[in-house]
Amino acid sequence: MIIYGLALLSFSYLVGQWIGELLGKLLGINSNVGGVGFAMLILMVLKEVFERKGWWKEDLILGIDFWNKMYIPVVIAMAASLNVKSAISSGNLAILVGIIPVFLGFAFFPVLLKSFKQ
Repeated sequence: MIIYGLALLSFSYLVGQWIGELLGKLLGINSNVGGVGFAMLILMVLKEVFERKGWWKEDLILGIDFWNKMYIPVVIAMAASLNVKSAISSGNLAILVGIIPVFLGFAFFPVLLKSFKQ
């Protein structure tokens, strides 16, 4: 049944990517706009439809869960590397906007920990 989970996830991904590309073209951007987000929304809607029809079985859940563990880390790693490449090529302002929140987070974290210990 892992193959059913893969089929459902693949269908959601392909339709989400298509919607993201279409939205990008409509906005005049030569890029995918939110394709992965649309894919996740489609997967959630399909899950609800499958539950109501009684097609949502344990094996299907295990299949989607297996591919979920494989898919999400890969997408996050790809997006993170693209963001770093874009920031470096965009100039100093983009780099500063990325670095400043990190330092603020490091400075604020000890204060946050002290407030939870009390």
